[in-house]
Amino acid sequence: MSKRGLLTPVFAAAALALGLAACGSSSKAPGVELAPSGGSTQAAVTTTPKPPPAISNKPVVTVPTGPAPTKLITKDLVTGTGQTAKAGDTVTVNYVGVLYKTGKEFDSSWSRNQPFTTALSNGSVIPGWVQGIPGMKVGGRRELIIPASLAYGKQGSPPTIPPNSPLVFVVDLISVSSS
Repeated sequence: MSKRGLLTPVFAAAALALGLAACGSSSKAPGVELAPSGGSTQAAVTTTPKPPPAISNKPVVTVPTGPAPTKLITKDLVTGTGQTAKAGDTVTVNYVGVLYKTGKEFDSSWSRNQPFTTALSNGSVIPGWVQGIPGMKVGGRRELIIPASLAYGKQGSPPTIPPNSPLVFVVDLISVSSS
């Protein structure tokens, strides 16, 4: 077959496509069914709720003086009014974490402009959070003073958290999703 013979079917197909496109939606070829219009097919996008004014700014973390505690200490700085977090729930929070011994900030969701979402279960977060966040209400701000044994323990979390480091977190509870 010559080159000219190969091009003819291509041009014929293109002409047919243009002809059908020109027909518009008012005429329907026999045997052709239009797909139903069921609305938008875009997936829903999950948005993080806006924090209430009392917890809408990054907190300043003040480390207590004296020796680090050997047990978890929790203190509500702002009492929330929303849903109460329970063990096993999934929570969305803003937080600041500092080393108890130096007051140096090692992590903050605020610095990333991105709240943190996690399950309140062992293996998802440190035990100090699993034990310290339940009981908080959405809209609340809580200080957690966490002994090393309920944080990263003997291994620490190099390079930012040395071994055997007690930690101080201020956690703002933005939302709760029950499991």
